[in-house]
Amino acid sequence: MTSDPKGLRTLEARADRVVDLVAGADAGADATIEANVTASRIRHGLTRFANSFIHQHVGEDTTRVALTVAVDGRTASATTTAVGDDDLAELVTTTIASAARQPVDPYWPGATPPASVTDRHHLDEATAAADPDVRATMVREFVAADPDLRAAGYLDTEAGWVAFASTAGQRVSGASTRATLDGIHQTDRSAGSAHQTSARLADLDAAAAGALAADRARRSASFTDLDPGVYEVVLGPEAVSTIIGFLAVYGFNAKAHLEGASFVQLGEAPFDPALTLLDDPEHPAAIGLPFDAEGTPRQRATFVDAGRTVALAHDRRTARRAGATSTGGALPGGAGFGAFPVNLRLPGGQTPADDLVREVERGLLVTEFNYVRVLDPKSQVATGLTRNGTFLIEDGEVVGAVGNLRFTQGFVAALAPGAILGVGDDERYASMEFGAGIVSCPSLRLAGWNFTGGARG
Repeated sequence: MTSDPKGLRTLEARADRVVDLVAGADAGADATIEANVTASRIRHGLTRFANSFIHQHVGEDTTRVALTVAVDGRTASATTTAVGDDDLAELVTTTIASAARQPVDPYWPGATPPASVTDRHHLDEATAAADPDVRATMVREFVAADPDLRAAGYLDTEAGWVAFASTAGQRVSGASTRATLDGIHQTDRSAGSAHQTSARLADLDAAAAGALAADRARRSASFTDLDPGVYEVVLGPEAVSTIIGFLAVYGFNAKAHLEGASFVQLGEAPFDPALTLLDDPEHPAAIGLPFDAEGTPRQRATFVDAGRTVALAHDRRTARRAGATSTGGALPGGAGFGAFPVNLRLPGGQTPADDLVREVERGLLVTEFNYVRVLDPKSQVATGLTRNGTFLIEDGEVVGAVGNLRFTQGFVAALAPGAILGVGDDERYASMEFGAGIVSCPSLRLAGWNFTGGARG
């Protein structure tokens, strides 16, 4: 199967076939059977490199069918990579039998009803067809940016074709691609990183990424240790992306909100007016499918409007509980987790990122965070480390590198009214703990960040 529409039609037919099998199944007299079906093909290619040499090429091309069945409100789900006619018949039979033995699911919203999707594809043909040779050429460019250093990282490409069908009549399909380059250059004492993600492999500039990583590594080779304390900071997109990801998981997740575990109080303004946060699947640079795991069209949703919390991310389960509408945030197998927006954006501002540094009298430039863990989900207090380039700023100039630092900081407090002193114009997709191609954000200048010690504590 190729990336053309004929491939999608094969998946659409397969999803319809499973719906037909469910409709014709016998679950007992007067039993009501509903189902949601997803048929997908994911093609993933990964090239890893270390010590400036490629050491691994991995390729996967997987077709699967995922089925959720409800028998009189009793639900069960199953997934298979065996997609022949007999295999699909067995999938339906065993999943229905399992559902009939479950307790009633109080939050089952019913099979997904019809709803149209206008934008079917975020797919780039060249990215979908990328092979190890193409990726190796780009890795070579990253490494060659500074051949005297040691380079490590990965370049991966992914293409997905997905069709969804339900017994309630929903039929949607789409395709998407993503390409990510994430790497470091290393000296004997330091490392510097760079990250690029796009729906198009051709958008990645491996030479520029390598040069940035090498520059950060060389500037970090000689560093001083800094005393703990609260410092003004300029956070690069990777550091900002980490904050946004945790706010989405623990704050704007409607399930967490319904269960009293979220900081969000709709209508209140816990953030600086400079902060706007949205789920923007309609953005021209968006990555991913235009519908979620429940076959619901992804909706543009604003969570924070000029500092004020105005909405939550919903799937159909939480929407039913809250009397709301799904924003298209359902994840595969995520019924127990809740909704998560996969096109998060913190729009960039007007200030060049270098000018954010020039406005700091004394503070830190933080490239990225590492191993961040939430200590209190409701208050968003978290701890973690800096890595791959942390620099001291004095009188508007970067004067040298500092050793990695541990922080303990409330993310909501760090973005509170008066805390955001500048928003950079360098918005891009940034790496974060929950995956690539999820958060697009710029650099931020913040009034304070609480560093509690060095890397060892």
